[in-house]
Amino acid sequence: MKTIFILEDETGIRDALQLLLSFEDYDVRSFSTVEAFNNRDLSLVPDIFILDVMMPDGNGIDVCNELRMRPETANIPIMIMSAHAKDHEVISRCNADEFISKPFDIDAVLLKIDNLLVPSN
Repeated sequence: MKTIFILEDETGIRDALQLLLSFEDYDVRSFSTVEAFNNRDLSLVPDIFILDVMMPDGNGIDVCNELRMRPETANIPIMIMSAHAKDHEVISRCNADEFISKPFDIDAVLLKIDNLLVPSN
């Protein structure tokens, strides 16, 4: 079973993603703040990260850059979500593999996740 870590402060979006991805047989761990994400069990390494840009105590771009600097997470796919940022802005500031604009279509999100996980299958 593939594991997905989600960093999203909006409860509705976080819960919906967690539920829908769980139905797709993913083990989903979600975090509502950057602090909670940073305090996670570092021995658990997911197959993909999904990060929101605007968080109450930081932002997903900084988290993305930190993940890319760590050897244990440098090569794990990262999807960035935002209702405000544009994909080219995010891509230029963070080496993310995918960008999701909010509101999003869950089928499109699932397809992007599947595409990112294909190499590791």
